[in-house]
Amino acid sequence: MQRPFYIKKIHSLIEQFPAVCLLGPRQVGKTTLAKVYADTFKDQFSFIHIFDLENPQDLAVLNNPQLALDQLEGLIIIDEVQRRPDLFPLLRFLIDHPKKKQNWLLLGSASRNLLNQSSETLAGRIAYEEIQPFAFTETHESQNLWIRGGFPGSYLATSEVNSLEWRKQYVKTFLEQDIPNFGIRIAPPNLRRFWMMIAHYHGNILNQNELSRSLSIDNKSVRHYLDILTSTFMIRELQPWWENISKRQVKSPKIYFRDSGLLHYLLDIEDSTALNRHPKVGASWEGFALEEIIRCLQVDPENCYFWSTHQEAELDLLIFYKGRRLGFEFKYTDAPKLTKSMHIACEDLHLDELTIIYPGTRQYSLTEKIQVINMQDYVHTVLIRADT
Repeated sequence: MQRPFYIKKIHSLIEQFPAVCLLGPRQVGKTTLAKVYADTFKDQFSFIHIFDLENPQDLAVLNNPQLALDQLEGLIIIDEVQRRPDLFPLLRFLIDHPKKKQNWLLLGSASRNLLNQSSETLAGRIAYEEIQPFAFTETHESQNLWIRGGFPGSYLATSEVNSLEWRKQYVKTFLEQDIPNFGIRIAPPNLRRFWMMIAHYHGNILNQNELSRSLSIDNKSVRHYLDILTSTFMIRELQPWWENISKRQVKSPKIYFRDSGLLHYLLDIEDSTALNRHPKVGASWEGFALEEIIRCLQVDPENCYFWSTHQEAELDLLIFYKGRRLGFEFKYTDAPKLTKSMHIACEDLHLDELTIIYPGTRQYSLTEKIQVINMQDYVHTVLIRADT
């Protein structure tokens, strides 16, 4: 599947920065994108060099990294760069050399929190782009995307059985190999139990004490496990927004799996029939639609919140977007209706608009500021506005 948005974005960043780092979970397509980019723009580079740090031969070459990299020119791609954090000081030296004709494209399977060497050493010299699983803007259909998730190996599988098997093997590899490769020493069964417990919290406010009691671990371990899953792009911790009002407001984050396919595997949901009968179907759809909205608006996590008060007024998603406050509610129902909570959210949060995202087909308004629309039509509207 072609991903022109990312190719254009990578090219734009490489024209501005000496180093660009593509971040995202394993098997999301970073390596493929890097190779497609290199092939598309090969005429703009004198040479193209690719190092895969999971390849023993490439690792051996980089045992003496300055000797290996100093004389190279053109585009230099280093895949799975988190395996050699000691390279970052050398990259700074090479980037700052005035006579070097080098562009760097780094690929990493962890967030900037785990790649803190790059953010410290290459500050001002590097740009980051998160590569995510397939989105509706790429697949142009939502049902299979919701069921299988957006990882290429799962979404493009030839059958539901093969898709589920891919996710099973992905989870196994992630727990038994990827996590230890980050230098994190946690027994895979413990992290798997925690991950499965988190699946049942999907779409709910985090209760660390309850997780601690259920798993017989302390709060510090709960926080550590959450940080791991967040930093490896598995879950989203949606932070609460606190408005300066007199009401008591919730101050704990909400938890969402970022990929619906992995969530369904951990909940033992095999297909659409099983999903429609599952008690988490509404929460699953909410998380799926929430991720699509955040992606189509291209907003940073720091600009995304939820809001909830102890008086039961709430808002599923609050986005600060180009100087505006956009509110979103996600309703897995045939015909969403106006509620008191929506009025309160509009008033207390000073929303510019409130959009109710639902799986139906009609689009209609509840008030001047509140509209009901399905996810696909909303995404198309955003794309049309961006083109005009």
